[in-house]
Formats: sequence, C-alpha cells, structure tokens
Amino acid sequence: MWSIIFAQEKPATTVDSMHTVTGIWNTVREYLATQGVHLVINLLLALLIFLVGKWVTNILSRFCNRLMKQAKVDDTLARFLANIVYAVLMVMVILATLSRLGINTTSMAAVVAAAGFAVGMAFQGTLGNFASGVMLILFKPFRVGDYIEAGGTAGIVEEIQIFSTFLRTGDNIAIVVPNGHIASGTIRNFSKKPTRRIDLVVGCGYDDDLKAVKSFLEEVVQGDERVLSDPAPVVAVSELGDSSVNFVVRPWVNNADYWTTRWDLTERIKLGFDERGFNIPYPTRDLHVYNESSVAGD
Repeated sequence: MWSIIFAQEKPATTVDSMHTVTGIWNTVREYLATQGVHLVINLLLALLIFLVGKWVTNILSRFCNRLMKQAKVDDTLARFLANIVYAVLMVMVILATLSRLGINTTSMAAVVAAAGFAVGMAFQGTLGNFASGVMLILFKPFRVGDYIEAGGTAGIVEEIQIFSTFLRTGDNIAIVVPNGHIASGTIRNFSKKPTRRIDLVVGCGYDDDLKAVKSFLEEVVQGDERVLSDPAPVVAVSELGDSSVNFVVRPWVNNADYWTTRWDLTERIKLGFDERGFNIPYPTRDLHVYNESSVAGD
C-alpha cells in the first residue's frame, strides 16, 4: 500500500518542481527582456567605477606616501598610513560600486560602522599601542641603536614598529615591549646626549691623609685621556660617613667611553689605594657580650 502512495505522490512532486523552475525561468526571461539593457549598462558602469576607483586609490595612496617621506616621516609610519588611506578609499569605491548596482548601501554602511566600533572596543589595547607607536615614531624620543630604560625594562633599541618596540639586553636577550607601556611611562635615553658623567663614590679611612687621597684621585682622573676637560672633572669630599670619609669622583666622558672608563678608573683607584696604604673601610659593629650569671651576681 505504501508503495502505491509513494508512486502516486512522486509524479505530483516532479510536476510541481517543473512548474516552479518554469515560473522562475519565465520571470528571469521577462526581466531580461524588459530590463536587460539597463542591467548590462549598470554592470558595465559598476565595473568602470570599480576599476577607475581602484586606479585613483592607488595614485592617492602613493601620493600620500610620497608627501610623508618629503615631510621626513618615518618609513614604517608612512607605509602604514598609506595603507590605511588605501583601505578607506577602497571601502568607498566598493560602496559606490554596489550603489550603482542598485544595492542599498545605507544599511551596509551602518553595519560596517557598527562592526568597526565593535572591533575598536575589542582591540582597545592594540589601538592604544598603535597610537603610542605613532607618537614614538613622530616625536622620536629614541632611535634604533639607543640604549633606553622604558616600560619596566632596559636594552638597546633594535626596531621600532607600530605596535611594539624590540629591545636587546646586554646579555643578548630579545624583549618585545608594547608601545603603550613605553609612551605612558618615563623614558630614560642613555644614548641621547653625546657626553655622560661618571659618578663614583670612594671611601677612605679617618686615619688616612685626606689631602694625599684627594691628590691621588685627581691624578687618576686627569691621567685618563678619555676624561674630558670641559666640563671639568670634580673630586670632592661629600660625606663623613659612619666608618669612612667619602669622596665623589665625577669625570665627564664621551658616551661611547662611559663603561670602559668607569671600569678602568675603579680598578686603578683600588690598586692605587693598595700601593699607597690607603684604607677602604668596611662597615664595622661592636658587639658587647655579657655573661648572664655574672650579670645576675652583680
């Protein structure tokens, strides 16, 4: 019985499908007969708008890139901004193309705007890093090769990108620091100035000849060719400490000579103290030990 029912229903379904296909084809044929020329014209115009718009977009993005290079904007930032200009213009070209085809672009633009807002909220931190990267590239508080301390770390700047800065520590460890962390805090650029001052604190004993110690320290500083005469180096008594008389030794050197000069001066001062019998006092403490039984007897 079921086979009979299915056999009876199958031809009806096939006939309905054929009627549906025929109706669709007739509708399409009537539309092409009445609106075919108009449709072809719109398609050609839409294609023309897209091609011309893309060509103009390429020209404008390259022109913007050239203008930023003439204004001496960093190459990375110039390329990135040129890409943004290109993307915005292409969106406008696509909307104009769809509008030529008769598609309502108002709702589409609203959807794009809402999607852009949602993406902006989702990537709020990333956009903050981008804005900070633009500021760092424009105002240049540091350059590639500078030794800086920023964002809670320190190292030599190897690369400045839009979203992050790449540093290399003295022991050759690569560090990636988000630009937002750098721009929102204090930046210490140790390579910005051509000269630096070395600050040493040297202590001698209270029984040492103070004038002889000072004369020796001045001799060590003036005997190093890397020490600059202008500004003049300073050797002075800075503090009468608990166990030592402390001198400040402050010579100026070229930035590239900072560490080698500091290390050499420290070594020469120690060796000179040993040769001349000057003391470098250690912190001392007197301990008084009382016998508990004797205290009780007293």
